[in-house]
Parts: sequence; structure tokens; C-alpha cells
Amino acid sequence: MKVIIIGCGRLGVEVAYRLYQNGHDVAIVDNIPAAFHMLPPDFQGRTVEGEALDQNVLYRAGIETADGLAALTNQDSLNAVVGYLARTVYNIPNVVVRNYDPQARQLYEAFGLQVISSTIWGAKRIEDLLLNGELKTVFSAGNGEVEFYEFVIPEELEGLKVGELLAPGESLPSSLTRSGRAILPKPDTQVHAGDVIHFSATPEGIDAIRKLLRKKTEA
Repeated sequence: MKVIIIGCGRLGVEVAYRLYQNGHDVAIVDNIPAAFHMLPPDFQGRTVEGEALDQNVLYRAGIETADGLAALTNQDSLNAVVGYLARTVYNIPNVVVRNYDPQARQLYEAFGLQVISSTIWGAKRIEDLLLNGELKTVFSAGNGEVEFYEFVIPEELEGLKVGELLAPGESLPSSLTRSGRAILPKPDTQVHAGDVIHFSATPEGIDAIRKLLRKKTEA
């Protein structure tokens, strides 16, 4: 796979090196020559110096034949424009852009781009670790709008039905494991202490479980 990374900062370096290690053809672009010194010594992808909006720079990076592009600078406007051009002008099938300032998310959404916000995602992870000790995050979709959780049923929730445990419209059960055997739970399936339930949920769905657990613990 031929991939172009825009921005040779810490994030760009990490992504470029990971892709290179996995055997992909990687070109990384930055307008500051010293930025390339951050790349590991064994990185053998291409480095392209210049402005990311310069057509000649993009051609030198191989944009005409690229399979993917990631715009990872700390300038939201630059990431958005480069991502939009990559998708609409050069027809690159897989474009990912970094959102640096959460207040600029509307710019990306207006362009319909696939966005990763390290700030929003990191804040969500920290919140989970601080407030969500009982719930283990297994997978995060998007920027944490929907996540997949593993939850070991505590004694306080013994006998509840899955439909009572998970908030309708905000949580969906995936599996329930009891004594090593997994099933697809229904809304009327009762849970027992020690059961392991996997489910997807929005932040509102997780808040509902927190409140329920707190209510049962205090009862």
C-alpha cells in the first residue's frame, strides 16, 4: 500500500514508521527539514520537503498513485484542505485527517472527512479510567462516540434483566458469557454475578449504567 503522511511531527513520525515496519511504501511530507531528524535511523521511506498544498510537492510524494493519505499536522485548516483535495481531486480512496483543536471539528464535518481527534479521544479515555473502573473498554469507534465494553456483573446487579441493565437506544448487547459459555443475550435474559457481558454503548448509555450501579450499591 502506498501512503502519504502530511506532517512529520510526533504523530506523523509514529504513523509513518509503523506503516514502514509493516512493509508499506511510505512518503512523509513536511516544510521544515529538521523535522525529518525525528524519524528513526532505520526508516527507509521517502521524505519530501515542502508545503503540503504545493502541487509539485504532492506529486513528488506520489499523490497520483497513492492508496491512502493521512494529514496529521497541528493545523486544522491545513489538514482539512489537504484531506479534501486528496479525496475529491486525486480520488485517494482512504483519507484520514487529524483534528487538533476540538472546536474545529465542524470544519472537518463540513468536508465529510474521516477524522481522528487525539484531544477528544484522550479526554474520553481519561474520563473512563477515572470514573469507569468496573467497565473495561475493548474497542473505540470514531472518537469515542460509540465504544465496545466488557463488564463483569457485580453482586449488586444479580438477577437484573439485560433490558434493565442497558439503556434502550444507547446500548446494545453483543454477548454474555457464563461459566465459559457465551450466548447472544435477549432483553429478558437475566444476569448473574460473575457473568461477563460485552456490549456497545454511547456515553449516555455508560452514564445510565453508572447511575444504576451507584443506585444499587447505595441501596
